[in-house]
Amino acid sequence: MNSAFSTIDWLVFLAYFSILGITSYLLSRAKIKSSREYFISSNSMPMFAVAISVLATSQSAATFLGAPEYSYLHDFTFIGFYFSALLAVIFVAYVLIPKFYAMRAVTVYELLESRYGESAKKQAGVMFLVGRVLASGARLYIGALAISMILFGDIALFHVVMSILVLMFGALAYTYFGGVKSVILSDIIQAITYVGAGIAVLVFLCYSLENIDIINTLQENNKLNFIDTSLDGKFSLIGLLSGWLLLNIAAFGLDQDMTQRVLSCKDKNEAAKSLIISILLTIPVVLLFLAIGSLLYLFYLQADVTQNFDGENITIFMYYILHEMPEGLKGLVTVGAIAAALSSTNSVLGAMASVAVEDLYKPWKLKQGDFDAMHFVKASRKAVLFFAIILSLMAIVSYFWQRYSELSLVSFALGVMAFAYTGLLGVFFSAIFTSRGNSKTVLWALIGGFMSVLALQPYIFGINLGFSWQIVIGTLIAFGIMQMGSNDE
Repeated sequence: MNSAFSTIDWLVFLAYFSILGITSYLLSRAKIKSSREYFISSNSMPMFAVAISVLATSQSAATFLGAPEYSYLHDFTFIGFYFSALLAVIFVAYVLIPKFYAMRAVTVYELLESRYGESAKKQAGVMFLVGRVLASGARLYIGALAISMILFGDIALFHVVMSILVLMFGALAYTYFGGVKSVILSDIIQAITYVGAGIAVLVFLCYSLENIDIINTLQENNKLNFIDTSLDGKFSLIGLLSGWLLLNIAAFGLDQDMTQRVLSCKDKNEAAKSLIISILLTIPVVLLFLAIGSLLYLFYLQADVTQNFDGENITIFMYYILHEMPEGLKGLVTVGAIAAALSSTNSVLGAMASVAVEDLYKPWKLKQGDFDAMHFVKASRKAVLFFAIILSLMAIVSYFWQRYSELSLVSFALGVMAFAYTGLLGVFFSAIFTSRGNSKTVLWALIGGFMSVLALQPYIFGINLGFSWQIVIGTLIAFGIMQMGSNDE
């Protein structure tokens, strides 16, 4: 196994962290005067910078390693998910974003306050926070696991914890002092880093396969399918236009993690453009990593590959990094994985803090009297630090859970936001498109959406239903619960 980091790899690694250190220092010098400025930069961020940031946030270490795995095992039909996302962001851009800007919202859940009262905003915010702790803690663990394998050559607890801390300190370096402005600008660095790493790997793989007719061989093995017209495929057309579409509407319009930076644009038109451009930029990036997976299929076509590392199942891309990656490129791919993990971690810290402070803490505190703006800036930074600790602990819990439980917490936690999304979709659709529902039905709809998707998991009642259909059913149940309440209660 070619697992050791060479001097060149360490130099690449140190150069990357030097850039992070210098830029985080420069960005932290800006004076933040209010929590609104801390969380959405007082609507001053350039549209294209926001688009790049949304692109970076939508990718993670799981995507960095998972997209090649999908095309290695299957084909290119995973790209349909992002064409579904394009339809979703068009809906978000022209239906939800104008409403958020009309009320000068800092969090998306303020829309529910205007419709159903303060308790609805709080309930939706708590649902988001619970889901994000589980989902983002598991994402952090996946990123740390990959980095521990590459850097230390093992997945011992101490090394995994060290990798978690590396990622969390990197995320805090931007988020704590500079708020969303630092996060957005750092995301540009992260996006350039991991896309650059992907391009370097693709070029190296093409060079390694110079004696193979790449396109014809992939066609012969049915690896170049882009559209799934079946009824039961994971990314079939019907799924992309139903459950996955709903999932993407929730991810880009109802999840504060993604929407926060869109709310930092100058106006609703800039925000709408940033969302649409972000997906148009994401599609070629995902195609890049799917192409890596298809080339890895050719690379290992005649080989006997055991995708296992210290008892841990690993993706084919990770297997390639550990066994085949040359000096220098291994360091670049490592910082690419770190960049993907950081871009999803630093954003979620700001998003969770914004919901905790703006939707929960500030309304409660202002009822006790007047407080100056700096009080809430300090509270915002404390919230970022608090959630950094909570997510790190959740990542460590994931380490133990995965080893001592038959149920993989990672598999569950990565889907938890989808569980939360069904309730949010039902509540928001009711608020926007109907006159029904009230503060009481909001809570029951959020619980109903979550529980209905949970009940459809195979490890609960043995029901084996595609995930996109679970989203549809959960959303319909949550929406139905909302329609049971009149708007005058």
